[in-house]
Amino acid sequence: MNSGAGFGNLLVLALPLLLLAFLMFTQRKRGREVQTFQSGLAVGDAVVLTSGLYGTILTLDDAVVTLEIAPGVQVTVDRRAVGMKQPGAEHPAGADVTPRDPDTTPEVD
Repeated sequence: MNSGAGFGNLLVLALPLLLLAFLMFTQRKRGREVQTFQSGLAVGDAVVLTSGLYGTILTLDDAVVTLEIAPGVQVTVDRRAVGMKQPGAEHPAGADVTPRDPDTTPEVD
């Protein structure tokens, strides 16, 4: 009878250790993916920042990225703020990034 209680105690101790091992493994995997993504950035890539800002990379160095977020508008951000690439599109679908002349924009009632 005593062996059943010993197995139960072992299981109670092993489950949290297995959970911690799984969490450490997934965190390392995620860290490698982020590092691979960051090293794959290149000038001209259309990207989205972690804050949701869309832009195209103009310059790139080890710590800083300069983005063009609209024609003639540039921002400098930390490289770690780049969250993902936008494949095949410079700007989000449906976004009108051309500046509008207020005199020619139709009024909405």
